[in-house]
Order: sequence, then structure tokens, then C-alpha cells
Amino acid sequence: MAQERERGITIQSAAVTFDWKGYRVNLIDTPGHVDFTLEVERCLRVLDGAVAVFDASAGVEAQTLTVWRQADKHKIPRICFLNKMDKTGASFKYAVESIREKLKAKPLLLQLPLGEGKAFKGVVDVVNKEKLLWNPNSDDGKDFVRNPLLEMSDPELLKETTEARNALIEQVADLDDEFADLVLGEFSENFDLLPAEKLQTAIRRVTLAQTAVPVLCGSALKNKGVQPLLDAVTVYLPSPEERNYEFLPWYKGDLCALAFKVLHDKQRGPLVFMRIYSGMIKPQLAIYNINGNCTERISRLLLPFADQHIEIPSLTAGNIALTVGLKHTATGDTIASSKSSALAAARRAETEGGKKHRRNNEAERLLLAGVEIPEPVFFCTIEPPSVAKQSDLDYALKCLQREDPSLKVKLDADSGQTVLCGMGELHIEIIHDRIKREYGLETYLGPLQVAYRETILNAVCATDTLDRTLGDKRHLVTVELEVKPVETASVMPVIEYAGSVSEDLPTASQEAIENGIHSACLQGPLLGSPVQDVAVAVHSLIIHPGTSTTMISACVSRCIQKALKAADKQVLEPLMKLEVTVTRDYLSLVLADLAQRRGTIQEIQTRQENKIITGFVPLAEIMGYSTVLRTLTSGSATFALELSNYEAMNPQDQTVLLGRRSGLTQVL
Repeated sequence: MAQERERGITIQSAAVTFDWKGYRVNLIDTPGHVDFTLEVERCLRVLDGAVAVFDASAGVEAQTLTVWRQADKHKIPRICFLNKMDKTGASFKYAVESIREKLKAKPLLLQLPLGEGKAFKGVVDVVNKEKLLWNPNSDDGKDFVRNPLLEMSDPELLKETTEARNALIEQVADLDDEFADLVLGEFSENFDLLPAEKLQTAIRRVTLAQTAVPVLCGSALKNKGVQPLLDAVTVYLPSPEERNYEFLPWYKGDLCALAFKVLHDKQRGPLVFMRIYSGMIKPQLAIYNINGNCTERISRLLLPFADQHIEIPSLTAGNIALTVGLKHTATGDTIASSKSSALAAARRAETEGGKKHRRNNEAERLLLAGVEIPEPVFFCTIEPPSVAKQSDLDYALKCLQREDPSLKVKLDADSGQTVLCGMGELHIEIIHDRIKREYGLETYLGPLQVAYRETILNAVCATDTLDRTLGDKRHLVTVELEVKPVETASVMPVIEYAGSVSEDLPTASQEAIENGIHSACLQGPLLGSPVQDVAVAVHSLIIHPGTSTTMISACVSRCIQKALKAADKQVLEPLMKLEVTVTRDYLSLVLADLAQRRGTIQEIQTRQENKIITGFVPLAEIMGYSTVLRTLTSGSATFALELSNYEAMNPQDQTVLLGRRSGLTQVL
């Protein structure tokens, strides 16, 4: 993307397929910026292994933790690569220590760097006791020599490497019993005689078991250390056959794939990226989308080589395919070969599930866990250049939403404006930029606003009756319910029914009640923001025969709004976790500025020359912080933000906020 080249960051994940020493590798490059966490989440769903890339001068950063946790959640074996070894301030020892301390992982040092910072010229392979030196004049890193370490030429380095190898052998033996038996049996006298292949096999086992992580180092700028990294990927990370997914036996070799990304191409229309778990995909194949309950046809099948796509006749399990011609498939959809195949798999799942007393909802069992989409925290209005262009803007936003599910678009009922909801300032800025470049629309963004939430502080009962006659039909509903706060944080209202209500309640009426409750909780009484952390108890419900479900929903909704208005109300604001990296000279300035922003500081750590401030700041106070921080520190500080949770606002701030909102409405 043009934006990626300009900013020098990854925004969208890109898929590449390449061959390395007889292996086919499907690589997905994911973003590291917090605004694009969703991109990482949906790619991890379809990976078998991962390479976590660290900046050797910074070690584990705020976003590294987030991504590491996501990989833990999906149980993905990984390798660590300490990049930027040629950067001033790079420290191999510090970075490894931070992996041990902050990620609570066990690093296995498979390499040692030869020099750090400007002096970095290559790496030592600890397993094979070899040194790899790159030609300093080669820009693409292809030109390097691999020599065994000899007592004559490198006595010091050989001693250091032998110690590192012995430490590695002991570490692996502690984690792997089979290897421990081998070491203690045959090679207890002299670890040097232990063949490299045996050690590699044991490292592979502990990597796949996720009890430890191999650590390699290098510099991507001149491709130093990239070849040994690719070797490590093929040696230590799992192949698709080694990941045992519980749903595979149900499909019995039939097609099962997950659509994990949608791109819009001007010429070809929507391109859908799929990970094939079993079966095979061919062009002109009809496939069945379980989530959308629809059948579609794949017109062409492509293999992604970065920004070039190569057409291919078929693709088998374990691969990542790019399909053309699917109009309705969206991110997170599960694909099967046909409806009957999906039902057969559901039956197999059910018989197996029955044995294990698992949930037996057929469709749900089959859906590969889709992608959890985080709630947006920023929103702003977007205006087309003229009313005539509104339909073009709607189309552009519809395409962008299919590509990026973390972007939400809604219509403001009061003003009729289109509202964009996103994950951060950068996210919204890039969407704005893409509409301009890719769809040729000069749009106008309103000021950024914060997505507040609301809740109540006490329980309130309310009753409501709706009595309407439409034509010759009388619709009559009387409802009595109670709204009360709940301790546990829940975005959706918790719904309870009194025994007398739930006994003979038809499903249609129950759905209507729940729709009414959900729609009423979307707009709170204070700011019109969603209401969370509430429970609704329906005490009594009298429905006249022949009353439509719409009327039931309307009555329940009105009753909830009545109850919410009567309760003591509280605004909840998003609290961001902030990490600022700053030099000692500017520390006091940054701390003073954060205090003005209602920030609370948790800890201040020292990382080499820098201080790391960790704390929490309300999102409303951190708008445009990057510019302020640059000015304060003459551009030397960096910061990372992520949503922590929603906190109750204190009464003074809440009064100021409400005053500002009502003041604005009067001006308008």
C-alpha cells in the first residue's frame, strides 16, 4: 500500500508464498501497531507457527506483549528474531533478558551476534559451532560465508560458543525427557560429541510443545541473518500436518477452509484469502459458506507472491489461496464443499460431541472460531464533497468494511450524518486517506470523538402499557421490569425472567422482548451512548392475543428507557494503557504533562539510556498526544497506547462533559 511505503509501517497483512530448500512456505506479514491489532488476530487464526520480531535495542515493547498474548491464545509455536542488531544501542543480552522477564518465556539461544551496533557483521551458529559472516559490501545479504570455529583462528569465540552450546543442551534436557536420557546416557562425559541433528530434533520438540522459544538475531535492513532464520523456520516450526485441529476428522478429507481476509481489487472485485485445512480448491468450484448459509462459485484461483498473483489450477490443504469471484464471503467465514458435506460433518461432530457432552448446536460446532472484533473507541463524522457523491462514499465504506471488520460505519439518527468508528487516530486517518486514493473521493472528517458508555448505579422498577388499534386488530402489551447494575463487566444486558413469565412464553415473544431490551440499551439517557453492566429482570408480562412482535419490542424498549431515566446514571470513559519511552532529560516534562491529562503513573523503568513510563490515561485527554509529545521532547520520545478498560468518570468531569455536550447542542 502507498500509505505503508510512506509511513514505513505495516498496516495490512500481506501474504507471500515462496520455496526454501525444498519446503513450500506460506508467510504472512502482520502489522505491529496497536490500531491494527485485528489484522494480527485474524492472521494468527490461520497460522501454524510464528516468528516474533523484536527490536534488539528496545527488547519487549508494549505491543509485543499484546501480540504474544494473542499467539498464546491460539497456541502457536514461535521463534524469536532479534532484528536491528546493527542499530546503535542494540543489545542482544538486554533483549533476551526482556523476553525472559516480560514474556515469561524460556529463550533458547541458538545464535550469538558477532559485534553489536555499527560493528555487527554476522552471527555464530551455536548448534553447529560455525560462524557466518556477511559481505559488508553486499546490500541484499546473499553473499555470506559459513566457516567452522577452529581452536587456531578463534580460540576465545570457540570457548564462548562451547559454553553457550553446553548451556543450551542443559536447558533443552531440563524440558525434554527423551533428550535428557540421551544426554545422560551416551554423552554425559562430553557434550561436544552430541550430534547437531539430535539437538535440533529436541529443540523442535520443545518449540512445538511451546515450553521454550528459540532465539535468533540479525538485521533485516541488509538481510543479515535471514538465511539461518529461514532454515530455523523449516527446522523448528510445525508443518500443517503436525497441527492437529479437532475439527479435521469431521470433514473426512472434504473441503474445509477459513476466509481470513478480503481485499478489493479494482479489476477483479473482491479477493478472498483462504486457509485450506482439508480437501482441495479448484477454479469454477462451487463452495458453501456455513456462516452466510449460501453457495458461491470461485471463478479463479491465485497464489499470492506479495503484490503479484499467479494463477494456478488447484491448491491442497495447508496452503493459503487467493480466490476471485466470491461476492458474499466476509472475514471469519467457514467454507465447506457443499451443504450436504457440512451437514455430514455436523453429524460426525455431534456423535463425537455426544460422547464428550459438548454443546451440540450443529452450525456452531462447525464454524471455525471466527475473529473476535474489538469494540471501536474513536468515532468521527465523515461527509462526502457533495450530496451527489453520497452513494459513492457509501460504496467505498461498504468495501472497506468488508476488508476491515474493526471499522464500523453507522448513521446518526438525529443529524443524518455518516459516522466512522475506528480503533485509533491512525486507523481513521488511514481510512480517510484510502477513500481519497482508492476511490477518488475528497471527504471531510469531523472532529474525533470518544466512544463513551453509560451505566446505572441503583435498581429501578418500571411498568408500561402499550395499547394500539391498527385496522381491526387490537395490540395490547403490559410489561413490568426492573433494571439493576451488575458487578461483572458485560457489554450486553443480562436478561432474567420471573418464573411466571418464562413458563409459557413463546419463542417469538421472547425474541421480541430481547430485541426491545437490546435496542433500548444502545442509546443511554445521558449521552445517547451504549449502556453496559446492567441486568434486566422481567417481572410480569401480559400480552393480548394477536399482538404483533413489533409492538412487544416497542413496549419493552420504552419501558427500559423509562427505567434508565429514573435511575442514577454514570458515564464510563475508555481508559488507555500508555507506555512512553523518553530520555532522562525530558522525564519531568512528560510526567508533568501526563498529570495535567488526569493520568495515573504505574511505574517508571530504566531501559539502557531511556526511561519507560507506564500508566493509564483517559482517552479523551490523549487526543493529538503524538504532536504534544514530539514538541515536549524535541522528537526524541515514542509512545504506545492500547485500550485497557472502561472506568467511571468522577462527578466533576462528568458534569463538565455533559455541560459541553448540551452547550454544543444549543449552539447547533
